[in-house]
Amino acid sequence: MVERGFSNNDQGAQYTSGEWFDRLKATGCRISMDGKGRWVDNVFVERLWRSVKYEDVCLHAYQDGREARERLNEYFAFYNRQRGHRSLDHRTPDEVYFRTRVAEFAAAA
Repeated sequence: MVERGFSNNDQGAQYTSGEWFDRLKATGCRISMDGKGRWVDNVFVERLWRSVKYEDVCLHAYQDGREARERLNEYFAFYNRQRGHRSLDHRTPDEVYFRTRVAEFAAAA
């Protein structure tokens, strides 16, 4: 991921090539790389994209980027607000996050 002059990547072959490093260096980007064997750092994102792929992308052949953006926005709204998650005791991410935030604000008052 390259954002605001910073790149943090795993040690996959595509990110360790000289060509990739040269392109990053040419932009003045700072480079950070996860330690070897730190595959676990990406598990949550990989699981999210697996869900996106099988629950939406594979079911709808997007005609263009506009349709993909619209459908993905709808999917993420569903994913966060309606879809229960087994790892969250079948609650939604919004339920867990916003209840936590409300409790934090109440404790701070």
